[in-house]
Amino acid sequence: MLAPFEIVNKMLNNDAYSLWLGVDLLSINKGDVSVKMTVKKEMTNGFGIAHGGITYALSDSCLAFSANSHGIHAVSIETSISHLKPVNVGDTLIAKSNEISLTKRIGVYQIDVYNQFNHIVSTLKGTMYRTGKIWE
Repeated sequence: MLAPFEIVNKMLNNDAYSLWLGVDLLSINKGDVSVKMTVKKEMTNGFGIAHGGITYALSDSCLAFSANSHGIHAVSIETSISHLKPVNVGDTLIAKSNEISLTKRIGVYQIDVYNQFNHIVSTLKGTMYRTGKIWE
């Protein structure tokens, strides 16, 4: 079985969307991954702030990396996000995962996203289905 670092790096290197976002890996442990990115102008909405899909996408990547770091293929079956503060161009966002529950088939995670001032800007709860297939 691959180590968490190997799995997450393999996932990121094959994830065109996360690479387009500019996602960088900060820390990788089983069930606990942190990632960061910087918000660009082309990520804004009509209000001039980051589109909600940006923090969602960062959170979703962090969720996938965290759940798969155990060495078993995992896919999301449900997610929900709360946007708590506006995000601006130039903000550095850091997503941190918290594994709430892990069973043979289901993992539940909370992903909190912070800006460069350590203010929480969004929180996502995700439920992952663990397929049983081992990462190779």
